[in-house]
Amino acid sequence: MTRLLLTLCLLASTSALTAADQTIWIGTGGKGAEGIYKTSLNTENGTLSDPVLAAEIAGPGFLAINAKRTHLYAVCGVDKGSVASFLINEDESLTLLNTVPTGDGGAAHVSVDHEGKILFSAQYGGGSVSTYAIEDDGSIGERTSLIEHTGSGPDESRQKSPHPHWSGVSPDNRFLFIPDLGADKVFIYQIDHDAKTIAPHGAGIAVPGGGPRHMKFSKDGTKIYLLNEMLLSVTVFNYDAKAGTMTALQTIKNLPEELKEIPNKAAEIRVHPSGKFVYASNRGHDSITAFAVDAKSGELSFIERESIRGSWPRNFNISPDGKWLIAAGRYSNTLSVFSIDQKTGGLLFSGNIANVPAPICLEF
Repeated sequence: MTRLLLTLCLLASTSALTAADQTIWIGTGGKGAEGIYKTSLNTENGTLSDPVLAAEIAGPGFLAINAKRTHLYAVCGVDKGSVASFLINEDESLTLLNTVPTGDGGAAHVSVDHEGKILFSAQYGGGSVSTYAIEDDGSIGERTSLIEHTGSGPDESRQKSPHPHWSGVSPDNRFLFIPDLGADKVFIYQIDHDAKTIAPHGAGIAVPGGGPRHMKFSKDGTKIYLLNEMLLSVTVFNYDAKAGTMTALQTIKNLPEELKEIPNKAAEIRVHPSGKFVYASNRGHDSITAFAVDAKSGELSFIERESIRGSWPRNFNISPDGKWLIAAGRYSNTLSVFSIDQKTGGLLFSGNIANVPAPICLEF
C-alpha cells in the first residue's frame, strides 16, 4: 500500500509539472542559428528548459501558429523568400509539409486567419503583401494574391518606398491589417474567405515619420495599439469594427528624448491577457516599456522601463496566463524571464536566462 501511494504521488507530481509547462517556439535569424528552436517555460517558477533545435530551415525569422495549435507557419529563406508550413506532432516535434515562394522576395512577417484557412505575409523589401490558401492538411496551397503597396514618408533614409512590416486580422476575421513603415500607414484589406484573397478597404494614418512596425488589438477589440519603430512611440486608435476603420486617439513615447540614441528602434508590442497593460520593446536602449491602459478611454500611461538583461530585444512575448514576460535578446543570444505584477503591470527580473542563437520571434 505504501509503495502504491508513493507511486500515485509521483505520478501526480509529474502530471502537475507537465501541466505547468508551456512550449515556446523560437524563430531565429543570424549567425549560429540553424532554424526553429523550442523551449519550455515552467509557469510556476519562470524557469526555461534548454532550447533545442526543432526544425532545420534557413531564416525562419517570424512564426505563426493556427488557432487549433496543430500547425506552425514561418517565413524562410528558401527560394530567395518563401513561407513554410510545419505539422506540430503530438510529441511537439515539427514535420515540414511544404514551402511556397512569396512572389516578392523575403517576408518580414507571417500570420494566419482565425479559421486557419488563409496565410498572409508582409514583404518589407519588396513592399508587398501576399495571401495563400491553406489546404485541409495544413500545408500551404497556391498564392492567391500579391498586392504592391505605394507611398512614402518624410524620412528619406528609410521611407522612400513602402515597407510592410506586420500582418494580422481583426478580431472578427473580416479585415487584414498591414502596418507599413515606409508609407506611415496601416493598410486595411477586406478578406474574401471564399476566394482566399484580399481587396483594399482603407488605411489608418500614422504619425508622420513614425515608421509603423507592429500593432495589436485591445482585449475588447475597440482599440488598436500601433508601435512606431522610428519615433519609439505607441499610437492608440479607436477601432470601428463594423466599418473597419481606425482613428488616432493618442500617441505616447516609449522613451523620453534624453534617452534616445542612434540606433534606438522600437520593435515589438504586446497586450497583457487581462487587457490592463501594454508592453513595447526598445532596441539599443535594450528595454521593455510598460504602459497601463485606462479602463474607460483606452489611453495609455507610463508605468516603467525595464532592462531586458540582454541586447537588441527584437521580440518578446507574454505567457498565456499573464504571469511571465520573456524577452529575446537578438545580439546577446538570450531569453530573459520577468514576472509581471498583476496589479501594477510592473516587471521583475526573475534571474532566469536561457541561451539560443539569434532569437527574433517567440510564440507560445
